[in-house]
Amino acid sequence: MTRKIIAIVGSYRKEGIVERAVEAILEAAAERGAETETVRLIDRSIEFCTNCRTCTREEGPQRGICVHRDGMSDILDRVEAADGIVLASPVNFFGVTAVTQRFIERLLCYAYWPWGKPMPALRVKDRGLEAVLVTSSAMPAALGRVFTRSLSSLKRAAQTLGAKTAGTLFVGSAALRERQELPQAILDRARKLGHELARQRTEPEPLN
Repeated sequence: MTRKIIAIVGSYRKEGIVERAVEAILEAAAERGAETETVRLIDRSIEFCTNCRTCTREEGPQRGICVHRDGMSDILDRVEAADGIVLASPVNFFGVTAVTQRFIERLLCYAYWPWGKPMPALRVKDRGLEAVLVTSSAMPAALGRVFTRSLSSLKRAAQTLGAKTAGTLFVGSAALRERQELPQAILDRARKLGHELARQRTEPEPLN
């Protein structure tokens, strides 16, 4: 059965570092027979979550229904139909971009949180979805992993979607030039992650 891989990209720059890294992942997945799709959040209408909690009140495994009638429902339908997801955002002011944060906040619909309950609970912890997380930073990768929150935010988003993180890609020193090429090591890592997302789960684990 063909695996479906969807990328949710929260970059403001088309063909920027993050988007090109995502393209490399999806191209590698497609080489192994996967069906791929990219959703650019900047092109979609996504309203702010107002914390009204309407979407959290009904019990059950299905995501709650948001009061906003915008593009978010279509995005989540596509995510739920996928086998793998790439969540991607560059670092902006030590965290994810604002449009990515808006997307993440709207994932509250995957929690059950009626009035009177002190904390939300995930409706489903494991939906059989695998995630790859992609980010970039002006800092070298070793420092960026420590001093920025981007990967941790993307990981929480993946968990909320019921996905297991299969791997991460951090592109460091990404602001040295206006148009910067991806290092070969990053491209190699991206291809490996794409192949992993495309691998049928009945296949044996790779030896290396």
